[in-house]
Amino acid sequence: MILAQISDLHITQPGKRLSGRVDTAQCLRRAITQLNGLRPAPNAVLITGDLVDGGSAGDYAHLRELLAPLQMPFYVIPGNHDERENLRHAFADQSYMPRTGFLHYAIEDYPVRILALDSNVPGSPHGTLDEAQLIWLATKLRAEPMKPTLILVHHPPFSTGIAFMDSVRLFEGCEEFAAIVGQHPQVERVLCGHLHRAIEARWHGTLVMTAPATCHQISLLLAPGAREGFSLEPPGYRLHLWDGRQLVTHTASIGDYPGPFPFA
Repeated sequence: MILAQISDLHITQPGKRLSGRVDTAQCLRRAITQLNGLRPAPNAVLITGDLVDGGSAGDYAHLRELLAPLQMPFYVIPGNHDERENLRHAFADQSYMPRTGFLHYAIEDYPVRILALDSNVPGSPHGTLDEAQLIWLATKLRAEPMKPTLILVHHPPFSTGIAFMDSVRLFEGCEEFAAIVGQHPQVERVLCGHLHRAIEARWHGTLVMTAPATCHQISLLLAPGAREGFSLEPPGYRLHLWDGRQLVTHTASIGDYPGPFPFA
């Protein structure tokens, strides 16, 4: 089984460039073309938040048009740029989408279970998991202690050294989240977005990973006090391969590059 992960699409109104520079719609088109061309094809695509940039109904309508050519099922969670009710309405045709409340859900259709969380705090860039979601997560994990599981949440629960992003990571509920994950060794990965980079850390008995963005990347600035910024490094995605015994994660760039070539 293969699950692809893309993140931080930041789709805008048609014709508008993000920060006056980035054509996020064209970036997503390239990503979808590449995902559709993978062989073997991914079983599904996980989209870990910041689906749109402004949260408007028009942004989501544009996003749905762009996602239409995707040839496999997809599962979305909100990021800090998303607006919960507009997102819910735009994806109301997806059977996994909750009709009320937080946008958390479980997908039981694959050899690896998917538990999705909603860390959105309206009007704020940082993330929160409230008591109700944490109880839901703990209950779901206790129900299937032997089934390998992925947890999706937009905001990473760890510090990366990129100070201006660490200031807007997951905060409220983070310690409780860590305690729950630490009690459940079936959690193979915690998959996040938000950082616009591929970053990994060992965290409470599992691996937590952020995904590169389909559009711009956050600049890799590790100096204390560095000003926030973004760069036009190659966009990318993650591929999570379950072989029946272990989960292996690959990181790939989006774009056309020479090769493959035979070794001499």
